[in-house]
Amino acid sequence: MTIPCVLCQGATSDDELVRIEVWKNDLWRLTVARLAEIPGFSYLEPIRHISSITQLDGQEARTFGEVLAHVTHTLQQITRSERVYVYIFGDSVPHLHIHLAPHFAGDALNDQMVKGEVIMEPLPNGAQRITSKDYPLLPEEQQLEIIQRLKQQLA
Repeated sequence: MTIPCVLCQGATSDDELVRIEVWKNDLWRLTVARLAEIPGFSYLEPIRHISSITQLDGQEARTFGEVLAHVTHTLQQITRSERVYVYIFGDSVPHLHIHLAPHFAGDALNDQMVKGEVIMEPLPNGAQRITSKDYPLLPEEQQLEIIQRLKQQLA
């Protein structure tokens, strides 16, 4: 027996998911959590059922950046946040949904890129390389192989 996708039910399931729809067009909808650890925590999702960002096609793919920029810009203005974090996890609900998290200094968000104890390495240009003491860097050869394959495939 297949369980129906809760996100495909749109506004019908918003009460159950404790959120409110604030914007919608033919391809996308934006909802905001009624209960959250930070103000304005939101979800952007396609109307069409797809489970991953890799399945965006046609107008969804063409409008994704524009829609994402518009809703995050508006969310940042309304919440007066420093920035809006954009997360895609996809392990718990098999319908693409992008978590939009307004970020404020000292809030509840995890702002670490890597798990474990963080190592900050200053670079000559002033930026910092962030790595994990608990999860060492992969061999450069492995990354170079992936880089080469991507270059070939995307050319």
